[in-house]
Amino acid sequence: MKNATKKFLLLSAGICICCHSSGHFKTHPGMPIHITEEGKIVYYAYPNGDRVPDFSYCGYQRSEHPIPYIEAKVYVHPPQGDATAVIQRAIDYVSSLPLQDNQFRGAIQLLPGIYHIEGQLLIRKSGIVLRGSGCNASGGTVLQAKGFTKNELIRILGYDNAKTSDSLKVSDKYVPVNATFIPLASADKHLKVGDKIRVIRPCTPEWLAELGTDRLGNQQEYNFSKWQPGQYTMAWERNVTQVSKEGIEIDVPITMSLDPEYGGGYVTPLKWTGRIYNIGIENLCCISDFDAANPKDENHRWQAITFNHIQDGWVRRVTAKHFAGSAVMLLEGSSQITVEDCKFLEPVSEIANHRRYAFHTLGQQTLFQRCYSENSYRDFSVGKGVPGPNAFVQCHSECPYSFSGSTGGFSNGILMDKITVSGGNLEYGYRDISDQGAGWTAANSLFWQGRASQTHCVTPPTAHNWAYGMWTQPYGNGYYQLSHTFIKPESIFYAQLTERTGKKQELEENKIFVYHTLETAKPTVEYAAWMSKQSLHPDIRMDKWIDSMIVLYPIDCSIHDIPEISQVKYKPRKEHTDAVKSAPLTIRNGWVTRGDLIMTRGTYPHKSEPGTTGWQGIGSLTLFYPGRTGHGYTEEPDSIARQLEESGSHVLHHRTGLWYERRRNDHERNMQADSEVWAPFNEYPYSRSGTGEAQDRLSKYDLNKFNPWYWYRLKQFVDLADKKNLLLWHDHYNQHNIIEEGAHWCDYPWRSANNINNLGFPEKTLFAGDKRVYMAEQFYDITRPVIRKYHQLFIRQSVNTFHDNNGVIHSIGMEYTGPLHFMKFWLEEIASCPNHQLVALTATKDVQDAVLQDSLYNKMVDIIDIRQWHYRNDGSLYEPQGGCSLAPRQWARLIDPGTTSCESIYRAVYEYRSRYPEKAVTYNAAMPRNIEGNAANWAIFMAGGSLAKVPPIEAMDVYTLASEFQPITSLTESNRQWVMGKAQKGYLVYCLETDIHLDLSHDRKTYKVVWINPVNGEIFRKEQTRLKGGKVISLKAPQKYCVCLLY
Repeated sequence: MKNATKKFLLLSAGICICCHSSGHFKTHPGMPIHITEEGKIVYYAYPNGDRVPDFSYCGYQRSEHPIPYIEAKVYVHPPQGDATAVIQRAIDYVSSLPLQDNQFRGAIQLLPGIYHIEGQLLIRKSGIVLRGSGCNASGGTVLQAKGFTKNELIRILGYDNAKTSDSLKVSDKYVPVNATFIPLASADKHLKVGDKIRVIRPCTPEWLAELGTDRLGNQQEYNFSKWQPGQYTMAWERNVTQVSKEGIEIDVPITMSLDPEYGGGYVTPLKWTGRIYNIGIENLCCISDFDAANPKDENHRWQAITFNHIQDGWVRRVTAKHFAGSAVMLLEGSSQITVEDCKFLEPVSEIANHRRYAFHTLGQQTLFQRCYSENSYRDFSVGKGVPGPNAFVQCHSECPYSFSGSTGGFSNGILMDKITVSGGNLEYGYRDISDQGAGWTAANSLFWQGRASQTHCVTPPTAHNWAYGMWTQPYGNGYYQLSHTFIKPESIFYAQLTERTGKKQELEENKIFVYHTLETAKPTVEYAAWMSKQSLHPDIRMDKWIDSMIVLYPIDCSIHDIPEISQVKYKPRKEHTDAVKSAPLTIRNGWVTRGDLIMTRGTYPHKSEPGTTGWQGIGSLTLFYPGRTGHGYTEEPDSIARQLEESGSHVLHHRTGLWYERRRNDHERNMQADSEVWAPFNEYPYSRSGTGEAQDRLSKYDLNKFNPWYWYRLKQFVDLADKKNLLLWHDHYNQHNIIEEGAHWCDYPWRSANNINNLGFPEKTLFAGDKRVYMAEQFYDITRPVIRKYHQLFIRQSVNTFHDNNGVIHSIGMEYTGPLHFMKFWLEEIASCPNHQLVALTATKDVQDAVLQDSLYNKMVDIIDIRQWHYRNDGSLYEPQGGCSLAPRQWARLIDPGTTSCESIYRAVYEYRSRYPEKAVTYNAAMPRNIEGNAANWAIFMAGGSLAKVPPIEAMDVYTLASEFQPITSLTESNRQWVMGKAQKGYLVYCLETDIHLDLSHDRKTYKVVWINPVNGEIFRKEQTRLKGGKVISLKAPQKYCVCLLY
């Protein structure tokens, strides 16, 4: 049967036997790619000028120069214990050296042995190579990643300070795929040769309509999958090589067209001083620790190596073992990076999306060649909306759980060249709503001579995709040619590179794994006998081929005439740290204070994306996006603390999310069809067991094992809070999981279907009307020993995590409408913990009053949090009852909440502040709308309420002075002015009108007067004359709604 015989690489006694094969079929003129008899590449252009892109610009130095060998400047031998500081000191030392003529500072040579890495190795300067002594069974350099953090082991990170100038509009002409000429009117007046630019293709409504991606998925209540204008704007980074009046030539072709019908394009000058370059990681092995008792453990390292904000770098001859995420992840700021001769082995994680992305790129002009991966999820992949080119050359995936290719968002200019996926698929497809609206995954991308179970190659509107010489089942309407056929050249990437540079790539072409045996259907008797002998040996795979390349082309690891790091006289620059703790968080004079400073500005708002009900957005400590940091991804605690400080807020409000991953945003109640989970992830307080299947199709939780990353992140923040005058408001429970919307219970770890702990909740869950859930009564039933046990474990974990901290306030939960008995139980458990921390009483009014009127439980409460009740405008009380298995929203539908006013807020706060003067009061209940002068929040504060959202007043220590004040009702007129103060100390007045009247007959002190803007905290004016007391005084405010300080 023609072309049906399996091909073998004959390796006998280490000798490769080469025979000529006549089974390689040629391309033909008129094909998008035609290889002539002379080996020249001819491209057929479509009528609009589009053609197959030139992918050969990928890799270090655009693959025009080999990866250099850089001499070491210092060496390191394995120390006892944690090696993080020793290796980082070597990195920092070399970082301090000057750049040499070759634009490198030097290499760090790691001697053979095992280096235990508790932390992270960070490179932030150009011209540095971190080199090991190999990675093989007989020795080499092993970086053993320790601990439960999910951080990268090695992080190469430049500085994200790119600046762009005014955009120049591309002329109203069609600019085809692979163009290097960009038409710009009067380009010579704005640009010059050598300028760095971004070529931008906008993502317009017209284009999305043409693609149909403006209509992805559910168009009803929770619309979070369709593409939005601007979401997939493409921005290619290029250099200007020629300038004329008509336009510019750029150094690398663009991989999508610029079409005037869909917004055309722009050119933006670019300056990026913080981007680093010339970084290499090579010749070592990275191994992550993990829990051997849990085959799907994720409480360990995820990424071995990540790159960002860097141009020109490499990773070579690195093996990553047991990591949950990736061997190498190249992020958006990466360009011209080569990853070669690398392996991703024995990953340990759930079998699910966003894990096991062995070799993944979000960068531009990146090259992965001769890489091997096994048991991964997406072995060789390009992320969403990535502008090209990017190339994968001669890579092998063994037994994957998902496909290799592009994950979505019209990523373009992708080359999959000689890729083998054994037991999986190669895909440039249409994924519709999958992965939050992946849609059309790839454009203007090429498969060349690959092997897989299936190839999915589709033609998206406005673009093309091609597949040549694929040994797979073909799917889709993309351009297929010469399927099940051997074609020449073996590698289109190196053929293009040779064509472009005019230089034969002999060294790299020698590393291409080629089948040299005959695939003839009419073998001779002698050849059949010889092949029978060869068949006694297994075929060679890419992992063995990589090993052979490492043997053939060794890297020099010598350390002659260089010092060991301990011999180097180098003092790293000390970074500023907040070594001094803030004053203790306490209740002082009825205020929540740190020392003398009243805590204000409420809680930092979590900014969620539209349609993401209940989702912890920006500012969440426990939001996790594998390999990604920043807003909307994994936010570092110090970054969140900085945002709090910049906003003037003192408090971060934390509670667990409603579900782990975003597919449940559709609020359906079915078990998921697969484990294609959507990131980012709301980590829960518990670890998964590695056994069974929960409703999200990941393994079930074990409520006996807490998620160390989750609690460590909270602890990190509170450690910072204790140094920065901040605090964490810690909700222990999110009652939304157990009442009202059924979807909120579906993935909750306490649901019997989702854990291995046999809590006894009925399965399948009864959803009222196939929608609502009523689990509160069972959840709060502590008469059942198993329920009581797991609540005790959780509450004590929630408190004891912060055993040496002070900056945390514990609350049962912002939506708590549960019964009195559970509130008492919760207070008892907190009181049993050894270190006293502040406790807020958040509940319905009947439960609050019952606790406060009980002398035993009253003393367990520090803060009264008014949240579930309020006074209406007419003075009546909106007062839902506790323990009725109704959520706050459900109560609001049964009883009219009415409207509130500043006066009713003041009344509620003052009543409890005066009734329990030793406790602080916070108000988080209903607020009036459209109130001028921030009056509602000032009503809270002026009545004695803590954590009110009043502005920082940087010019004055108002909130320190006010910590000695109390509300003065005799001077307060509800519709004119609110007054607090202390005789001989001062007064603070919020005036709703323009006149202030104060009877200071009892206070003869002379005061200075300052007028303050109640919205932004700025000083309106300071009175020139001082005000003497001992009488009734009148003052004229500069405006209505103004704050007056007498001090």
